[in-house]
Amino acid sequence: MGRLRRLGAALALGLSLAGAAQGQAASERPDYAKPELWLCRPDLADDRCKADLDATVITADGATRTERFAPAKDPSVDCFYVYPTVSRDPTWQADFTPDRMEWDVVRLQFARFGQVCRTFAPLYRQRTLTALRAPAGGPAPVGAPPAEGVGGYADVLDAWRWYLAHENKGRGVVLIGHSQGGAMLNRLIAETVDGKPLQRQLVSALILGAPVLVPPGRDLGGTFKAIPLCRAEDQLGCVISYATFRDRVPPPANARFGRGRDGLRVACVNPAALGGGAGRPTPYFLTRGSLNGSGGDVAPQWTRPPRAIATPFVKTPGMISTECVTRGEFDYLSLHVIPNPGGGRTDELGGQILRATGVDPSWGLHLLDVDHAMGDLIRIVGRQGRAYAVRER
Repeated sequence: MGRLRRLGAALALGLSLAGAAQGQAASERPDYAKPELWLCRPDLADDRCKADLDATVITADGATRTERFAPAKDPSVDCFYVYPTVSRDPTWQADFTPDRMEWDVVRLQFARFGQVCRTFAPLYRQRTLTALRAPAGGPAPVGAPPAEGVGGYADVLDAWRWYLAHENKGRGVVLIGHSQGGAMLNRLIAETVDGKPLQRQLVSALILGAPVLVPPGRDLGGTFKAIPLCRAEDQLGCVISYATFRDRVPPPANARFGRGRDGLRVACVNPAALGGGAGRPTPYFLTRGSLNGSGGDVAPQWTRPPRAIATPFVKTPGMISTECVTRGEFDYLSLHVIPNPGGGRTDELGGQILRATGVDPSWGLHLLDVDHAMGDLIRIVGRQGRAYAVRER
């Protein structure tokens, strides 16, 4: 596949995770009662979802104000998150010793959901970036590939079972995953939730940057037999799923996302307009770093003229629009950056994966799948949580 120069850094930026979990033998079953096997769990002394999430709101004219993050005091539902491929470990699978890679992707993609739910994010022995790059000429992973059933999905399933047995206590739950994490949740939901008693406790599932398949023109069937796509913000037990491409760079023939199979199409649900059509999502981007929406490994110029931004995030309402598009065999979320000539806020947006030869269009805007719609996803989960509480009274 060639060297993805920004994939590892772009999905994780910032601080190391203190109090790291000790590594354990590859064949050993993890005990998720251990707090060190979680990045986020309400009882953790070092809960990595308890981070500085303040944002500077920047309007099109360049005006700014600070939005302070306030976690929910007594949320009625839980959120369970499985993170994407971020590990740079040299082996086939990641170990249980997290670093800034895992921590930063949790801060970017998940911690903000603490506004509307209790947050749970287990560590798991995922397929590493090293293993991902090897087939295209990257360095071979160290050691032998793991035995079938060791790590990966087995870890996610163990963490899920521990959560259900010890923390859930009949509460509603939102399942959230991106990329490799979304693929894990597709299987987890199919095996433990879809059409089973636990489905009643499913508030919703956010399967982002991983394909959920449906029959053409339908919201039910395919990947899930009894769980439909979400079409209203207070709908319960439904799925939001999409893969993002820039409007002027649609999926090429070798695109990694958006293509269905076996007569099924890839689901596309626009968080900014669940019922269909175009909408203007509310993004939260990192103020500086690789995955910041505008620029590379340095702080972009969010305002014109440039001004210092003191918060770790920026919120840019009205900067982009999104719409689900069908183009040949592809279904995807098309993202348009709204021009702002002469305005006080930038109208430049990065997010592409870069190789030595330039932008790799096959990945689309995979790196921005979550943050470009973060405000909408949180609003939807909040409404769903309230609807769930009313239903369960």
